[in-house]
Amino acid sequence: MASAPSAASRIAVVTGASSGIGAATARRLAEAGYRVVLTARRADRIEALAKELTEAGHSATAYPLDVTDRAAVDEFAGAFRTIGVLVNNAGGALGADPVASADPEHWRTMYETNVLGTLNLTQALLPKLEASGDGTVVVVSSTAGLSTYEGGAGYVAAKHAEHVLAETLRLEIVGKPVRVLEIAPGMVKTDEFALTRFAGDSEKAAKVYEGVAAPLTADDVADSITWAVTRPSHVNIDLMVLRPRAQASNTKVHREL
Repeated sequence: MASAPSAASRIAVVTGASSGIGAATARRLAEAGYRVVLTARRADRIEALAKELTEAGHSATAYPLDVTDRAAVDEFAGAFRTIGVLVNNAGGALGADPVASADPEHWRTMYETNVLGTLNLTQALLPKLEASGDGTVVVVSSTAGLSTYEGGAGYVAAKHAEHVLAETLRLEIVGKPVRVLEIAPGMVKTDEFALTRFAGDSEKAAKVYEGVAAPLTADDVADSITWAVTRPSHVNIDLMVLRPRAQASNTKVHREL
């Protein structure tokens, strides 16, 4: 049975909370009794979500933040004495070009957001997580961090780096009161992920999910994150891989066309 978070560990910071998995996770954690702090670059989105959660009787605060801005991240971290949970969700993919013709700026942006963003928040908040006596770092990676596929090298490289960051951090802080959880979703259909990847081309974005009866939803992933976070303190979900039933691997998907 899941237990309510202790007073010392009930603050949960969620990055990339303006949409998709981040917003869904913030809702789920709020329902589980956490005081959620919503961060993202789009202030209007997280402010609207904070208002929604507050009106539903939950505790939620919006804090506009670019996870790649280390000075801003350090200033943000200074607002807390302790926190209980950090969900590193901010990230995303850009482009689907082969290595030979990929845009280096896309690679740079993906690395800075997915990897350095996770590093920035984790470094800045790790002392606060440890101070709670019962902290949890969640890294929302991807099945892309476990195996590659054509046209995905830039995103795959970034997610491999995130996977290694989580795995190494777990080794380095063993014995401290902080768990490191990694959630690696496969095909998830959200409003923005594929659309952003293909620079707003809705036709290309739609083809990603074409014929797939039931891809994962943001709420499916949020449910898994919340389940992992709310396990007893001594239980560490090192790595959870979740895919829709129609997806056997990154390169094999059943499509009903």
